[in-house]
Amino acid sequence: MTKLKITKYILIIFLFVVPIKLFSQYPTEDIFKFNRALGYINSYYVDSINSEQIVEDAIISILKDLDPHSVYIPADEVKEMNQPLEGNFDGIGIQFNVLDDTLYVISPISGGPSEKVGIRAGDRIIEIDDENVAIIKITTKGVRDRLLGEKGTKVRVGVKRKGVEETLYFTIIRDKIPIYSVDAAYLIDNDIAYIKINRFAMTTLDEFIEKMEALKTQGAKSMILDLRGNGGGYLDKAIDLADQFLEKGQLIVYTKGLQSAKTESRASGKGEWLDGHVLVLIDEGSASASEIVSGAIQDWDRGIIIGRRSFGKGLVQKPMFLPDGSMMRLTVARYYTPTGRLIQKPYENGKEEYEKELYNRYEHGEFLNEDSINLPDSLKYQTLKNKRIVYGGGGIMPDIFIPLDTTSVTGFYSKIIRQGVLNSFVLDYIDNNRKKLKSNYTDFVTFNNKFEVTEKILDELLKYGLKNDIETTDEEFEKSKDDFKLIIKALIARDLWDMSEYYQIVNARNKGFNKAVEIMQNWDDYQKRVLKAH
Repeated sequence: MTKLKITKYILIIFLFVVPIKLFSQYPTEDIFKFNRALGYINSYYVDSINSEQIVEDAIISILKDLDPHSVYIPADEVKEMNQPLEGNFDGIGIQFNVLDDTLYVISPISGGPSEKVGIRAGDRIIEIDDENVAIIKITTKGVRDRLLGEKGTKVRVGVKRKGVEETLYFTIIRDKIPIYSVDAAYLIDNDIAYIKINRFAMTTLDEFIEKMEALKTQGAKSMILDLRGNGGGYLDKAIDLADQFLEKGQLIVYTKGLQSAKTESRASGKGEWLDGHVLVLIDEGSASASEIVSGAIQDWDRGIIIGRRSFGKGLVQKPMFLPDGSMMRLTVARYYTPTGRLIQKPYENGKEEYEKELYNRYEHGEFLNEDSINLPDSLKYQTLKNKRIVYGGGGIMPDIFIPLDTTSVTGFYSKIIRQGVLNSFVLDYIDNNRKKLKSNYTDFVTFNNKFEVTEKILDELLKYGLKNDIETTDEEFEKSKDDFKLIIKALIARDLWDMSEYYQIVNARNKGFNKAVEIMQNWDDYQKRVLKAH
C-alpha cells in the first residue's frame, strides 16, 4: 500500500474516532464531502501529490477566513513557539548576537552551564561540534538549532577570545535555562517601584512577586507597572497579576463565545499590592493579556493608565493538537473587561487591513495627537466606582495620553540600529575596553553617575557607520546625538550588568516614564483630575 493511500485511510479513521461532539454542529455530509474530495484527488489526480501538504494548506485556508488570531502551527514549530511562554528551555545558557556573520556572546546567563565552564561576555563562538560556523553565514535560527538540545547532552564549542591567540575549546553540558518575563525592577526616589513585564509566561507571577517583595523591603510604597510592548501570553497569568491589585470579589475579566459558556474570573483578595498606588504604562504594542490587566485596573478606578491606545486584541485562543503533533490556536471566545467592554478591534475587512491598522493609526496622527482619536458614543462605558467615561471597541484608551516621541529620530539613527551596526559597534567597544570598564566602574551607581559617551566614541561610531555604507550629515547626526549617547551607555550597562540597568538609563529620557514618575510624586492632584473625574 502506498504512503499516500495510508495517509488517506488514517484521515478517514481519524474522522470517525474523534468524539462525535466535535462535529455535531456540522452536517455529516460536509465531513464526508471534504474526505471524499481528498480521496478523489489522492486516487485519480494526474500527478503525484503530497497529501499531507494538501491537508495543511486546507487547514491554513480555513483558519485564515475565520479571524486574524486563529492560526495553524506545524509540528516542528510547536515546541519553539511555546518556549518563551513556558519560562525555560534546554540549552547552554548564553545571550548572543549574530553580527557580520559572527556569533558573539553578549553574556552567559548567571549560574548557567556556559558560565560554569568559563564562557565570557565578548567571546566569539567560531566552532560548534567541530563545525566551523564562522564561514557559513550563520543565522539566529542556525545558532539555536545547534546549541539547543536536551538537558544532559553535550556540545563542544571553539571560542576566539580577545587577547588570546589560540582557539579555546569548551565542552558544555546542556541544562534547563530560565527565560525571564520581568525585564526590569528597580526603585525610583526611594519609594516608587518600577517593574517592566515583557510577556505573560508561566513564571510571570512568581517573578513579579519576587521583585515586588524585594522592592517593598527597600521601601516601595507605589508602583509603576510598565506593559508597553507587551504582546500578551497566557490569559490565566494576566488574571493572576491583576489579582495582586484588586479587592476580593472584584471581577477581573469574563469570557464567552458561541460554543463557550460565560466564565468569570474574580479577585481572591489575597493580592500583595492591595493598598499602594498603581500606574500602568501602555502603548500600541500592549495587547491581549496586557489589556486584561490594564482594563481591570482602569474599570475599578484602581489606578491610572497612561500612554497610547493599546493594540485591541480581545479574542481568546485555545491550543488544539492534531494527530501529527501540529496545532491549531483556535479562537473560542471573546473576553470582556469588568465594565463589559469588548476591546477587540474590528477585523471584518480581512487580515490585510487588520494588519495595517496600527500603520493607519500612525498615518491619521493618533500616535502624536490625542484629538485625532474619534470613538462613537455607542462605545462609551462607565467605570465601576467613580463612573468615569471609558471606551471599548479597539484597545484600552489611557487616562493620560503620551505622544510618540519622534523629535530626535533620523534616518541615520534608524538605519544604524535596524542593520545591527550600533550593536556591533558597542560589542567591539566593550571587547576592547572591558578590563578598564570593570576596573573604573565596580558598581552600576558609579557607572551611571560618572560614565560619559565622549565625542571620541561618537566619532568612532561615525567611522564605523561609514565602513558599513551608512552615511549621515552633520545636521542629522547632531539631531540624534543625545539619543546615541543614551543608547550606547545603556547597551554597555546591559553587557556589564543586566536589563534593569539598561532600563534605568533609557528611561531617564523617556517621556512616558517621566510622566509616570511625575504623577506618582503628585498623586493626590492627579487622582482628583483622573480617578475622581466624572
